[in-house]
Amino acid sequence: MIKHTGMAGPVSSVIVRPILRGCASLPACAASLFALACIGSADAADCVLERQGEGRVATVVDARSFRLEDGREIRLAGIERTGTDRTGGRAALSAIVAGREVTLHGEDDSPDRYGRQSAFVFVAGSELSVQMELLRRGEALISSDIAEKNCAAALAAAERTARDAKLGIWAETSAIKNTESPGDILAAIGQFTVVEGRVLSVRQAGAITYLNFGRNWTQDFAATIPRRIIPAFENAGLRPKLFENRRIRVRGVVSSRGGPRIEVLRVGQIEVLGGN
Repeated sequence: MIKHTGMAGPVSSVIVRPILRGCASLPACAASLFALACIGSADAADCVLERQGEGRVATVVDARSFRLEDGREIRLAGIERTGTDRTGGRAALSAIVAGREVTLHGEDDSPDRYGRQSAFVFVAGSELSVQMELLRRGEALISSDIAEKNCAAALAAAERTARDAKLGIWAETSAIKNTESPGDILAAIGQFTVVEGRVLSVRQAGAITYLNFGRNWTQDFAATIPRRIIPAFENAGLRPKLFENRRIRVRGVVSSRGGPRIEVLRVGQIEVLGGN
């Protein structure tokens, strides 16, 4: 778990090292799917992020953002909300941070194109980041944009704890979409979503590799991997063809090009599940 040191220095995290479920036939998998893999042996590691400021929370904007009294808008790094229950997500964040003094930690304090600073956030007096609190309560999903592997693994562990306990969003059977019901996935267009199913085939068409979960490309779900991303998979020992006939989870924003699609831009968006 990610802990606050209580000093004006980096954040320290003690995590459980992720390992890939059912991965014996996929060489070097454990090193690659760090963000979303099953949590296994208890090896300690550090998630070191620089302190990037502090302030008092004035207003909670939405389920992932709040504004400080000095006017800065802060976006919680490393997590996403599902498209459903947006009001509940905002209420969950408000219950933790509203009116509280917080410290900000991250790799960079530069604002994004919307003027928001992305950060790991700690409420004064708490050793756990706000992200960890939300994840372990089942009030958020881990995103795939955390470059620091140990930080990503710590968040993945918290999410899995809530998922196994069916807390928050995980209490709903629809929290993970099934590829055998593409209509349910299409209903989540534009939303960050977790989708699970068996890859029936892996095909390349032009600059795109398709992980196909059905036989009808105009209706069934597919995950797409752009050519420029393939080297990242290969460097991790994960040629896309190895996903064929495997059961996997894919997370990302749903779009529609014929059938529902999720574009895979990072290795961490895919989790290989146990068994065939």
